[in-house]
Amino acid sequence: MRSPRARGRTRRRRLPMRHLLPLTFLVALLAMLMLRGYVHSEILADHRVRSAAPSGEVPERILSGGPVLDARGEGRPVSHRIPDRKVVLTFDDGPDPVWTPRILDRLKQQRAHAVFFVTGTMAARYPELVRRIVAEGHEVGLHTFNHPDLSYRSRSGIDWQLTQNQLALAGAAGIRTSLFRPPYSATADALDDRSWPVTRYIGSRGYISAFIDTDSEDWARPGVAAIVRNALPAKRGAGAVVLLHDSGGDRSQTLAALDRIIPELKDRGYTFPTLTRALKAPSAHTPVTGAELWKGKAFVLAVELSEDTTDTLAVLLAVVGFLVFLRFGLMLVLSWAHARKVRRRRFRWGPPVTEPVTVLVPAYNEAKCITNTVRSLVAGDHPVEIIVIDDGSADGTADIVDGLGLPGVRVVRQRNAGKPAALNNGIAHASHAIVVMMDGDTVFEESTVRELVQPFGDPRVGAVAGNAKVGNRDTLIGAWQHIEYVMGFNLDRRMYDVLRCMPTIPGAVGAFRRDALERVGGMSEDTLAEDTDITMALHRDGWRVVYAEKARAWTEAPETVQQLWSQRYRWCYGTMQAIWKHRRALVESGPSGRFGRVGLPLVSLFMVLAPLLAPLIDVFLAYGLIFGPTGKTVLAWLGVLAVQAVCAAYAFRLDGEKKTHLVSLPLQQILYRQLMYVVLLQSWITALSGGRLRWQKLRRTGAVGAPVTGTVPRATGVLEKERIG
Repeated sequence: MRSPRARGRTRRRRLPMRHLLPLTFLVALLAMLMLRGYVHSEILADHRVRSAAPSGEVPERILSGGPVLDARGEGRPVSHRIPDRKVVLTFDDGPDPVWTPRILDRLKQQRAHAVFFVTGTMAARYPELVRRIVAEGHEVGLHTFNHPDLSYRSRSGIDWQLTQNQLALAGAAGIRTSLFRPPYSATADALDDRSWPVTRYIGSRGYISAFIDTDSEDWARPGVAAIVRNALPAKRGAGAVVLLHDSGGDRSQTLAALDRIIPELKDRGYTFPTLTRALKAPSAHTPVTGAELWKGKAFVLAVELSEDTTDTLAVLLAVVGFLVFLRFGLMLVLSWAHARKVRRRRFRWGPPVTEPVTVLVPAYNEAKCITNTVRSLVAGDHPVEIIVIDDGSADGTADIVDGLGLPGVRVVRQRNAGKPAALNNGIAHASHAIVVMMDGDTVFEESTVRELVQPFGDPRVGAVAGNAKVGNRDTLIGAWQHIEYVMGFNLDRRMYDVLRCMPTIPGAVGAFRRDALERVGGMSEDTLAEDTDITMALHRDGWRVVYAEKARAWTEAPETVQQLWSQRYRWCYGTMQAIWKHRRALVESGPSGRFGRVGLPLVSLFMVLAPLLAPLIDVFLAYGLIFGPTGKTVLAWLGVLAVQAVCAAYAFRLDGEKKTHLVSLPLQQILYRQLMYVVLLQSWITALSGGRLRWQKLRRTGAVGAPVTGTVPRATGVLEKERIG
């Protein structure tokens, strides 16, 4: 019996469901795409065609014989001619969803039969057409799985082509066939020293090879009259195997030619039997049963699923493309409108706000950052009361603040209860009507508080979002987050401000009317995105939420992939929780209904649905690069990147940022964006599976130092830590 420790190790090795489900989904998607490429001849396809070779090894009786070659058994190969007054119509390369049904309709009207030499790729994709061919009394033959020149193939490669073709036929119609026609074949006298060994080998595998003696040349689309002329037997009254096509492009000429070929030959006394009936031989079809039948059905079902999956993905790609460009368009237009409005020389929110405000700093183990945070507040140009709420820190955060001895700074200590509880405790201790909230790892510029509270000059404004910026942007992962903050978050906030449905007041820099907070019950612990939750609650209560672009705050972004994952996982999951919590706004009236019918759909589309579907752009990029068309795929992706670059450049210009960091934008789209996709997918899985996500404290380095207005703060946090320690 295993020890508890051994059982614990086993449990730890077990892959969590939140990891297993995304991995399973990605593997299944990859399998579906690979299968689609396989049956569309985009994978493992060989389109080489060998030029003619000498025919010295081919027996003369075969070269001068009939179009049907039976090389089965140990005896000499035997060729057969079609009896007089009989024409075997044959159609290659199908079945085709457009042309095969029309050809079958014509044959049914004319009471004629034919032989359809199908490829495995088409039979697997359109099994219902194969079933119809068989049900209407026509014959089916093999034309390989994906139409290669078999003279390039080894015996194992030939066997693979035959086996896969039969597998598709079994799954489609429950039969196998003994008829075979090699691709790129013609009349028997065209056999040469390259194709003859292939024909002999295929005969040894139990197949009758059906060549032709009359080529309509419909593949060249020479015109209906030429096709009719070519399809008629050269010798009046002689039998023939006629080559036509029901796939491979526009077959309207073939269809029109049939309406003339069949009546004309009937007038000459011809009939149109299948190949085996013309030769008075047993049927080429044999029913398939047992495991072979179920393998075929499973293969056809898998192909159907892959087709449906890729068709659905293509539709979703169109949807996400529309959403992405709609969002880009709205961001550009509405951000311009917002900037034009708030930057007018005479623009005022209302009377200047000069009264003191309370700044709340919830802190949990922020010893490395808290000194820079508090000092930046004290250095501000607006009168403030600073309350640091120590949420049960174990690293002496509260003692550090007390030891600074700064005027106007109070410390409120509480047992560890989480950020919402800390903020509510701070609100209870606040002395002023306006409350500013910030994170313990963030520093403000001198003018941040002043700029942040000016919109409260408008009595309709209940909350204000500030301009959060990444302070530690000198690493690659920091630069990527810097682009995301400037381009995504801040352009979004301008857009949502104009649309009056701002979804989130950032925890790093936001301000609230105290009475507005009290009306909606304060900060809630119902979700992991308390900032999004409270913002939505304020909208539903009828308050305006606006964006103050000049209220800049410098925050320390995660510096490792693991920390970034933890942060964004919590954000994504918390946002979905908030949307679900406020879902009743969709059916309510008044301000709540307006937010529910405008804000919630926009937030759901642009922050949850579009990012979830956006990986399709990269999936099809990878697919196009591998399987083609490569040039068009690269061009399309570069077009999307160019649009993103325009948006990013405009956002950087609005924020007065240097554009040097945009050099990493292409790499961000390739690597960083994929991480965000997986985070969102994992959040969806957690939500749908009913999982719970706990708060996860990020490790801070204190890399963001005291700011100088308009510049990126210096990384002085390490020195502060040394002085404290």
